[in-house]
Amino acid sequence: MQDLTERQETILALVVHEYIESAEPVGSKSLVQRFLLGVSSATVRNEMLALTEAGLLRQPHTSAGRVPTEEGYRYFVRRLLGDTDLPPDEKRLISHQFHQARPQVEEWMRLAASVLAQHSSALSLVSAPRPERAVFKHLELISTRPNQALLVLVLQGGDVRQQLLTLQEGMDQDHLSLLADQVTRVCVAQTAQGVRTQAGLSGGLSSVVMRLVAGLMVQADTLAAGEVFRDGLTNVLAQPEFAEPGSAQDALRLLQEQAFLEDVVSRALQPAIGGVQVVIGGEGAWSELRNWSMVLARYGAPGFATGAVGVVGPTRMPYGHSISCVRYVAGLMSELVTESLAG
Repeated sequence: MQDLTERQETILALVVHEYIESAEPVGSKSLVQRFLLGVSSATVRNEMLALTEAGLLRQPHTSAGRVPTEEGYRYFVRRLLGDTDLPPDEKRLISHQFHQARPQVEEWMRLAASVLAQHSSALSLVSAPRPERAVFKHLELISTRPNQALLVLVLQGGDVRQQLLTLQEGMDQDHLSLLADQVTRVCVAQTAQGVRTQAGLSGGLSSVVMRLVAGLMVQADTLAAGEVFRDGLTNVLAQPEFAEPGSAQDALRLLQEQAFLEDVVSRALQPAIGGVQVVIGGEGAWSELRNWSMVLARYGAPGFATGAVGVVGPTRMPYGHSISCVRYVAGLMSELVTESLAG
């Protein structure tokens, strides 16, 4: 990311702030008059031209002012925004709302989605806490055909995985149930690596079943989303960027897809708990989100269970407030997980 002069950084930050407020292109004369910059409109106009040539601003129309580009927003967030925090009154209000939460995990998710949407004026995404590693709980083998059985794997936390198992020799349900019980006894509370180790110590069909189970657990480790709770769709649809019919259609369709949600949640789970990621314009990964930004954070209890919270809105997002909201809600969610689940 290129370096700017101090004056260019000031002008870029002001353009971002003004455009977020008004959704209207920002002109040099209005900046000089409103912020008493101590330089002429011509000087500011020249600096805005330099920022445009650098790809940080753009001019929607020949006679219009300037608006930030995706790169301009990225420069602002990564170089100019600095640390942000919610006002104490807003923190107290959110904390009070969370203390009304019922003990059921699903209620936390719905509450977090509602609170985030309300305080960020964006679309919220909240995934349920899941074990950081899939842990074996129970196995069932159900006869479906003479040489075929349905393997049903239950993981700690309630996640269920299924796969068909082809048998070289037919087995009745009694023998399949006995085999499932044997595998459960040696694999209970094991991770995928532990189950794979047990498979190496076993032989015959038991080893085959354990290796299949280990493979399913590895798949579970790579899928982090599960059910994702959403709220605040009307918040983003009310923004002027999406006033035209169909302008938000592609992005909203993407936000309904499970594969996309798993991808987003997996990205949010990469940093340490409490860390926040800002994804602007899809970052080249999701073309449908070129006019959108996401603020994502991981929450949970280290070594036990983690989930993701985030907000989605137009690139003209109040990044400081959105980041503060997501970070604070993630912290409250971590406390809930630690006290109610890990405890």
